[in-house]
Amino acid sequence: MTEIVANLRESPSRAVLARFLRHRLAVVSALVLTLLAGLALLAPVIEGLTGVDAEAVDLFSRYSPPSSAHLLGTDELGRDVLVRLLYGGQVSLFVGLTATIAAAIIGTTIGLVSGYVGGRFDAFVMRVTDGVIALPVLPLLIVLAAVDLGKLGLSESLLSSENVSLYRIVGIVALVGWTTVARLVRASTLSIKTRPFVMAARAQGASAARIMLRHILPNLASPIIVATTLSVGNVILLESVLSFLGLGIQPPLPSWGNLLTGAQETIWEAPGLAFYPGVLIFVTVIAFNFVGDGLQDALDPRARDRRAADRH
Repeated sequence: MTEIVANLRESPSRAVLARFLRHRLAVVSALVLTLLAGLALLAPVIEGLTGVDAEAVDLFSRYSPPSSAHLLGTDELGRDVLVRLLYGGQVSLFVGLTATIAAAIIGTTIGLVSGYVGGRFDAFVMRVTDGVIALPVLPLLIVLAAVDLGKLGLSESLLSSENVSLYRIVGIVALVGWTTVARLVRASTLSIKTRPFVMAARAQGASAARIMLRHILPNLASPIIVATTLSVGNVILLESVLSFLGLGIQPPLPSWGNLLTGAQETIWEAPGLAFYPGVLIFVTVIAFNFVGDGLQDALDPRARDRRAADRH
């Protein structure tokens, strides 16, 4: 590992990678997330290799213990637990990544424009942002998740789709999860727009859109990447909570959250049905947080020094 790190110190990008590799928990977490994502994507392959059907109901095999036919046993309807966990991972990881990226795009746009324009517009946008931050997130998500989509004028084909609950969660989280990125981007934009290269571009007649997109936005990559990575775990946790409460991803589409919902009534008969998705949620959230910490140290070494100074 030491030799690898030494050889990577030749360019800024390699220096970033070297600093990330020194963060052992972040590296292990990245490997864990890669493994989980790979297994989730290979769910159809694993389903075929094991010869099971994730949706096949077999009431004669309810709560079967782990065996060669069902590596993690079966659930209350005789369905294979392992394959359903993998398909649930597809949904939970998709929601976490998609909703976080959507929120990051919204937050980046709002923060970039607000910081660059400044003045009363900036003050108004930041007060709106503060208002959204002040709202209690979980009760707000519960209220929004309970809204009847049929009254919003959506098409019947969308409302009848089994993926409508997935789209709803992604949209809801994106609408309320943009504030952190917006504040970070706005603060960085206020600093960057006063630098000489931005002033030179403005003096040469560059439009505001060109300055923001070509000169300011590339310099915002570090805080955006870190904030987005740290938010993925929280989004997965929120999706799991909503699904556990019956307001998130709806069956027959599996997610780690609604797999926990189905297991709560049989916790004493088959504790593994609650243990497996619970552990996967816990490991995934912790892993994303460690990766976010590692990226923060790699992209901004001063952050690591500040945390070390705070501990002392």
